[in-house]
This record gives sequence, C-alpha cells and structure tokens, in this order.
Amino acid sequence: MESTAVTSRSQHCEALPRSHLNDLYAHMSPIAPRIDTNRPTQALPELAAWLLNMVRSQSQDPHRYLLVLRFVLLNLVGFALLGAAYVHGLVGMVITADRTYLSVLIFLVFVGGLGICTRKVWQTSRELNSVRESGTGSEAAAMRHLAPMLGRTAESRANLAGAVRLRLSHRIAIVRNIANSLVLLGLIGTVLGFIIALSGVDPERAADISAIAPMVSTLISGMSTALYTTLVGAVLNVWLMANHQLLAGGTVKLIAALVERAEDHARG
Repeated sequence: MESTAVTSRSQHCEALPRSHLNDLYAHMSPIAPRIDTNRPTQALPELAAWLLNMVRSQSQDPHRYLLVLRFVLLNLVGFALLGAAYVHGLVGMVITADRTYLSVLIFLVFVGGLGICTRKVWQTSRELNSVRESGTGSEAAAMRHLAPMLGRTAESRANLAGAVRLRLSHRIAIVRNIANSLVLLGLIGTVLGFIIALSGVDPERAADISAIAPMVSTLISGMSTALYTTLVGAVLNVWLMANHQLLAGGTVKLIAALVERAEDHARG
C-alpha cells in the first residue's frame, strides 16, 4: 500500500505542467539570497519588505492584501517576542510560579481569540477586495452587504448604511470581548493569589520561629500567582487589542467602500 501511494504521488507530481513548476521556482528563488543565516535578525525586515513588494507586484491593486499582511507582520512580531521570553526562561518561570495554572488558561483563551480574529481579518479582507474590484460578478463576497443598498433612495441608502455599520461592528465585537476577558481572568488570578498568600498566615503562630518559614513561603507563592496572572492577562490583552484595532480599521474601510459603491451605482 505504501509503495502504491508513493507511486501515485510521484505520478501526480510528474503530471504537473513543467511551465507551472518553472513559474513557481522563478517566484520562490529570490527568497534564498534574502536570508542570511549569520544575521537572521537583520534579514527579517528585508524579507518582509520583499514579500510586500512581491504581493503588490502580482496584484492589480497594490493594497489588495495590505490588511492580511499587516495582521501577519503584527503577530510575527508578537510571537517573536514570546519566543524570546521562552528562550530566556520567563515563560517557564511563570508556569512554575502559578500554582493555579490560570496563566495557561489565559493563554488558551488568547489563542482562541486570535484564531477568531484571523478568520475575521481574512473575511473582511476578501469582502473589501471584492468591493474594490469592478464588475458585478466580483462583488459576490460582499454582495449580501451591498445588495440592499442598490436601487434605493438617498434616505434609504443612509439608513441601510447605518444598519450595515452596526452589523459589521457587531461582527468583530467578539474579539474585543475576548480581549477584555483576559484582563478579568488576570484579576481573578490576582484575587486567588492573595487568598493563597493569606491562607498560610496564622497570627497565633507569628511568635513561633519555626512557623515563620512556611508562612513566608506560602506568602511568596501566593503573591507570585497574583502578579504573574495579572501580568499575563494584561500583556495578552494588549496583543489581542492591537489585532482588534487592525481589524476595526479594515472594517471601517469596508463600510466606506460599500457606501461609495452604492453611491456610484445610484449615480450611474
């Protein structure tokens, strides 16, 4: 069975047109000179600039993929900083110090919110590109927003534009809500940390020298949980809110493009 699968894959690769393979190699081959393994930090900005110019050169609209590219670059920077924190042992220190593992839960909620934001960014980018393109057939992705405004009076178009604005704003509100929940989870971790810290303090045994060390250890453990969960929630909130602001900017551009297309259709 394995040899049959390998043979079928090789036959499929051989069936590809050689011209397509040559075009793919011609587009991908300029990447190699851009990457310097001795200076990866300096090569990343050059590679990002090359990728942006390559995408723009392959599209009739130079801003076609701008929203997606901004989203990718923003999160590349975020994950690069997270990787640096992991290399320096900061991530392991947070997980070890947090007895409640609430920091892990906060990170999982963040990953879920980032995944939802990724889908929303891609959806908004497709709709924005379809509105910018000419022709009625290219508007399929955004036609459900644009169609109700076509053939209406000016007052009706204004009312429908307000409804579209509310609908699109509500569509991306879930990302902001998840970002706010990260802060709330961090505050819950703060309260739990203080509870853990105070649970080890016994005023009646404060004069006992042998009991001071366990109380101090519990106090430090609880304070570590309180501070680290607050820090993780705040940092991930800033990261996800930056993505939300990027998505909100793309949504505003989509609303403006829909209104402009409806006005052009009315004048035409």
